[in-house]
Amino acid sequence: MPPVEQGSLLLPAPGKEQWPSSRMGRFLLGIEQKYGRTFADYEEAWQWSVDHLEDFWGEVWDHFDVISHSPYTAVLAERTMPGARWFPGATLNYTEHIVRSLRRRADHIMVKSRSQTNGSIDWTGGRLLEEIGRIQQGLLRHGIKPGDRVAGYLPNIPQTLAAYLATTALGAIWCSVPPEMGPKSVLDRITQLEPALILAIDGYRWGKRELSRADDLARIREFLPGTATVLLPYLNDDAEAPAGAELYADFTRDAGEVHCEPVPFDHPLTVLFSSGTTGKPKAIVHSHGGLLLEHYKAMGLHFDMSEADTAFWFTTTGWMVWTLSVSTLLMGAALVLEDGDPNWPGLDGDWSQWAILAHTEATYLGTGAAYLAACAHAGLDPAKKWDLSRLREIQCSGSPLAADVAGWVYTSVNPDLLLAPTSGGTDICAAFIGASPLTAVYAGEMSCRPLGVSVESWDPEGRPIRGAAGELVATQPMPSMPVFFWGDENFERYRNSYFGAYEGVWRHGDWLIQTERNSWIITGRSDATLNRGGVRLGTAEFYAVLDGLPNVADSMVLHFEGGSGMGKLVLLVEAAANADHAQLEATIRNTLRAELSPRHVPDYIVFVPSIPRNPTGKRLEIPLKRIIQGAVLGDVIDLGVVVRPEDIDDTVRRVHRVLEHS
Repeated sequence: MPPVEQGSLLLPAPGKEQWPSSRMGRFLLGIEQKYGRTFADYEEAWQWSVDHLEDFWGEVWDHFDVISHSPYTAVLAERTMPGARWFPGATLNYTEHIVRSLRRRADHIMVKSRSQTNGSIDWTGGRLLEEIGRIQQGLLRHGIKPGDRVAGYLPNIPQTLAAYLATTALGAIWCSVPPEMGPKSVLDRITQLEPALILAIDGYRWGKRELSRADDLARIREFLPGTATVLLPYLNDDAEAPAGAELYADFTRDAGEVHCEPVPFDHPLTVLFSSGTTGKPKAIVHSHGGLLLEHYKAMGLHFDMSEADTAFWFTTTGWMVWTLSVSTLLMGAALVLEDGDPNWPGLDGDWSQWAILAHTEATYLGTGAAYLAACAHAGLDPAKKWDLSRLREIQCSGSPLAADVAGWVYTSVNPDLLLAPTSGGTDICAAFIGASPLTAVYAGEMSCRPLGVSVESWDPEGRPIRGAAGELVATQPMPSMPVFFWGDENFERYRNSYFGAYEGVWRHGDWLIQTERNSWIITGRSDATLNRGGVRLGTAEFYAVLDGLPNVADSMVLHFEGGSGMGKLVLLVEAAANADHAQLEATIRNTLRAELSPRHVPDYIVFVPSIPRNPTGKRLEIPLKRIIQGAVLGDVIDLGVVVRPEDIDDTVRRVHRVLEHS
């Protein structure tokens, strides 16, 4: 894989004459005409959108023809954060807008499911509507009403999609946890909500392995004695419902028209859970109106989705990406679901994301930056093995995308696509930084701030900075900011999570650089940033070098303060099989010194069995550091969200040995 310099131009921005070719371009040309403005480029249009927040979101509402059963009295009644009040007076339902699209596309394939457990299943819009209606009838028989909570212990399959939409159409509140989570992880999340009903599977396949969930479900039910249970046989078609539970076939026996209950704009739609890497997972409540508007903007304007698209988002049901992916249906685009191990039997196997893309003829891919990096560093050439000519955009998130990996996408996947590295989060179920059809693509950088999102990089005194890392802040409210955390009396945890650093300004916890090109770089979590003798070092710059080194399978950099001077910089390395550790250590030290600086050379390099990451590919730097410093494992990290948790104790012991002898 040839080296690519940070900031290299990979795709130029289209000229103004090309704006009519995208929905965003047409939307902004309409804004120009209506408001008597002229935008020289996307950046000027973005500035208008945040300077005129009420006008912008009102235009989004009108452009996408939001169905409101009562009118709003203002676009933004209160600008304060927290506590912004959007579209007071309006009553609507997020799911009603998806139902509208499905009815228009009743005879078209709208869901393409690919499962290692039960194979391939395609559903038309009409078939999905039928399932939603049947699930609704089951929910109604159980007395589910607006405000009740329904939990899914389910994989990424059509029935889960239908259950989410059936629940939220009624005004009830959905939450989901993926079946790869063990009982403790599940209970830490859903017991906060006291769900009235849980839908669960009996088990699933992951690659060649068959994984029963019968015992785990039994334990979960012990702690939820008042919760009704519906069992969907998935691993075994003949699975029997446990005592007191109902089989899915009985639950969905009655057909019925889909009913959509109008609710206030800020009525809870779904609860997303934080990762649980810094304590008990936060139960983050998102609203009908907030996600509807943010996702219309994202899907329709930034992703330029239409009925011509088929979108494949690789995700499990526990990630915010799953909730985002469902909104593909708002635009009448089809949705691809994959349930299984994308690395089985190998990165270039029949279950790879590239194979699924080709077989489903998908035009849009949402994936992890870590997945792209793994494919690039393994030397894959997907375009030579599969027909990816339909693929017009790749959005990637979860971690920064290195410049060389971005270059690989254009040489080995498709030279004409739009590459959209994005940074957002579960907290807003949307993006703070991303891409658009009207902006250029630069290697190792993110293209723009989304419309209506007032993001800046601030120094500790609250001043905007450029060219250096500062705190990622949002200075104005967004519709999809959480309405509250479940069980958070007086908003105390909410305020401490986002508004403790700057009064009335959202601090997200990422280090952000604005470049001279008005592109953006995330350099790591601000609470994981290293301080070497007063100089801040972002972890992302280490990984941009290390991820491309031969024989470095994975890495993590930690800094331990103490005493005086520079502290101790420790680099954890998962080496490739049969690598010579002594030779690799010398290569790492020389490369970091030459490519970055002498300050970046670690005091110790520790070879470990694996690097702790969560399923999205994020390195778990902060929790591991706290454990090494003496915190109790279960208090700071939820093992249910760690890939290869069995390696953590060994890793901690190895780091202790070098620190104790320093």
